[in-house]
Amino acid sequence: MLISIVAPCYNEEDVIERFHDQVQKVAEELLPLGHDMEFVYVDDGSRDRTLAALERLADRDARVRYVSFSRNFGKEAALLAGLRHASGDSVIVMDADLQHPPELIKRMVDLRKEGYDQVIAKRTRTGDRMTRTVTARLYYRLINRLVDVELVDGVGDFRLMSRRVVDAVLELTEYNRFSKGLFAWVGFPSTTFEYENAAREAGRSSWSLRSLLNYGIDGLLSFNNRPLRLALYLGMGLLLCAGLYTAWIVGAALVNGVQTPGYVTIITAVTGVAGVQMVMLGVIGEYTGRIYYEVKRRPHFLVKASNVDRAKDLIP
Repeated sequence: MLISIVAPCYNEEDVIERFHDQVQKVAEELLPLGHDMEFVYVDDGSRDRTLAALERLADRDARVRYVSFSRNFGKEAALLAGLRHASGDSVIVMDADLQHPPELIKRMVDLRKEGYDQVIAKRTRTGDRMTRTVTARLYYRLINRLVDVELVDGVGDFRLMSRRVVDAVLELTEYNRFSKGLFAWVGFPSTTFEYENAAREAGRSSWSLRSLLNYGIDGLLSFNNRPLRLALYLGMGLLLCAGLYTAWIVGAALVNGVQTPGYVTIITAVTGVAGVQMVMLGVIGEYTGRIYYEVKRRPHFLVKASNVDRAKDLIP
């Protein structure tokens, strides 16, 4: 059985060769068990010499495949490119910064033999700051009330997928991709085990607060139209409140006579309604923007260097 390791890379010059050495050791341990391995690296427009490091790896190891983007298209595009070029019977997606321990590959392969199409690694929150833990839990509690699939706190891209799962994911060609949700949406028998995330051995994370926020918004909007439905319900609720308040004002005027209106009440009401309208316009704008990018049908990424079949990069 051929196993493909798909590893997106962004500015991983200092760690990529160490990562390859470790997964290569795992490959040597699996070879006597009838498992061969290939390595698919996707350079997401790195600003350092990650591409040069990948070229060196390809020169010394014929199993190495690499794709380098013309610029930074984001991790979602890198995952898509890696899955397109992975030819294994099973595909393992993992980060190249060694935060996903390579020694867990053997455990994934063993669980795959039990008939699971997805073997999912769930990281624990051990060592995380309290604020990040609480924020993550609140986010997942919210998102699971809104989206059509179940997203689990601590579950990311680190997983093994069977060939039929990979093929199913590749059939989903939308431009605005949220892979964590797509993996859950396709279904198939799956199992999950926990692990502790390792510390980065070099470099720094490319995930800023802004990018995490944008990623969270993508998750909320990619799999449902419930925010739009919520806007409708909220509008109806505000209309009902306005009607009741108007009836109360009219009733008070009939009983007590016309009085000078309260400016604080008016200003508060107008400001609150305007704020709600701006939020709802933002939600509608997000959906409209996604439609705009979908109908353009631009490619998910452009390749500047590769040692694999370039025809797979031309799929819209």
